[in-house]
Amino acid sequence: MFHPRLRPLSRLMISLTLAAGLATFAGGAKAQDKRQNAPGEFDFYVLALSWSPSFCEEAAERGGRSQIQCGGRPYAFVVHGLWPQYENGFPEYCQRPAPRLNRNIVSSMLDLMPAPGLIFNEWDKHGTCSGLEGRSYFETIRKARAAIKIPADYLDLSQAKTVAPAEVEEAFIKANPGLSNASISVTCNRTRLSEVRICLGKDLQFRACDEIERRACRRDQVTMPPIRGG
Repeated sequence: MFHPRLRPLSRLMISLTLAAGLATFAGGAKAQDKRQNAPGEFDFYVLALSWSPSFCEEAAERGGRSQIQCGGRPYAFVVHGLWPQYENGFPEYCQRPAPRLNRNIVSSMLDLMPAPGLIFNEWDKHGTCSGLEGRSYFETIRKARAAIKIPADYLDLSQAKTVAPAEVEEAFIKANPGLSNASISVTCNRTRLSEVRICLGKDLQFRACDEIERRACRRDQVTMPPIRGG
């Protein structure tokens, strides 16, 4: 318990501490990219390709409602998103509220992104930062996906496969001339392969990026569950 005569001093110390904290916060804010959340102002894209069987197994373990992409159709790698990035960090939710997305656009993308909720979310969070209107953004996603060849070993995986993240990277590099280790990373969740992420310039050409490597999978081996219905 504080002595009564020390209370004014204590209040002063608290006030100084809060002031110092605010100054630190202000300094941190200045360190952010000056373009923060300005639509169209970014350095490159990350194309995230999700291994759908891993997503479906995790969804089943959580006991949530059935996911559309986890039905009878055999999905392998699906597009999670095309994310505008800064060299350090990334923008998100660049327009609030986001412009309404035409449902015809949503329907047209279900072959690559097999869940309407995913498509709406990706538009709100990432598409609004691209500087493109809805149709152009999703056309860009389709072009980016078309530029990537999925290695043959992962097209029709009928049995679970144990892989090293580096092995998956090398398979993609071999299948895609011009792609290098500096432009790709693999992420994992628990023991399963989660995503392959590839860095692309605004012209959709492969480019190096340090940012995605910081979030790469650090496990020696991960499991790729088999394709459902495969």
